Amino acid sequence: MPELAGRVADAFAARMREVEERALSPQAVRSYETQGRLQPEEECLVRTPFQRDRDRILHSKPFRRLKGKTQVFIDPAGDHYRTRMTHTLETTGIARVVARALQLNEDLTEAIGLGHDMGHPPFGHAGESALDNVLDGGFRHNEQSARIAERLNLTLEVVDGILTHTGPQEPKTQEGKVVRIVDRVAYINHDIDDAIRYGILEERDLPREEIEILGPTGAVRIDRLVHDLVESSAAAGEIVQSDEIGSAMLSLRQFMFDRVYLGPETNSEHERAHVTIARIYEHLRDRGDSQDAIVEFVAGMTDRFALAYAEKLG
Repeated sequence: MPELAGRVADAFAARMREVEERALSPQAVRSYETQGRLQPEEECLVRTPFQRDRDRILHSKPFRRLKGKTQVFIDPAGDHYRTRMTHTLETTGIARVVARALQLNEDLTEAIGLGHDMGHPPFGHAGESALDNVLDGGFRHNEQSARIAERLNLTLEVVDGILTHTGPQEPKTQEGKVVRIVDRVAYINHDIDDAIRYGILEERDLPREEIEILGPTGAVRIDRLVHDLVESSAAAGEIVQSDEIGSAMLSLRQFMFDRVYLGPETNSEHERAHVTIARIYEHLRDRGDSQDAIVEFVAGMTDRFALAYAEKLG
């Protein structure tokens, strides 16, 4: 059904072009100068292309399933542990703060943030490692997220930001670079909170030097990291952190991998994830499913669904 034109719709694109030209940095992507979509289509009359991408992500099944995928612990007993969805929302919220402060395109930043983990498998880092082990050619959740974004026919800038939010390839846009750094800002700090709640860590276990630089609480650390990112990027004309803050964050990230994500205290969680993923993979392979079909099915599972499916296999 064609959209109804009217006074607002007829003037919307022109008004947004004018607003963005006046308000955005020269480095920001203009909403109506997008490189387009893989499949050309008529755009909405009252939403920018990036707003439309945001809405497609929000209404998609892969996004909704993020609520059933935990960050670190498998289907934990407790209502306050982060899920992939709460992580996604925290990342997106922080990224929008940075984008606004740097006069970048908030709609593009928001769409990349909301879509960046759509392809993440169940069981957090352990689940990704398990799927990577059994698949020929391995598995990377950013690549799966980008495939979903392409199926949703999102703009090429959003697909690129989703694909490059992790891994060796750098984003092409400043907005994508913001999400790439903020993703780490978010998960490092909220995963510390979850690990303390779970009993794996205590406050005194955190590396002293890094905590002295970044701050004693998650809220303080995020605030310091955001201010540093904004001020350093504004001064450099590029999305960067200061050497001191960036190094401290990466060191704290390594600590989390060593002690929490892949550490000995979570060995039972890792084993549970690997056994579950391997059992499901072997069943689907023996059934004759293609590797592409297996990736789509397993990566789309929630923690609880994967556990129930594997249990039925015996």
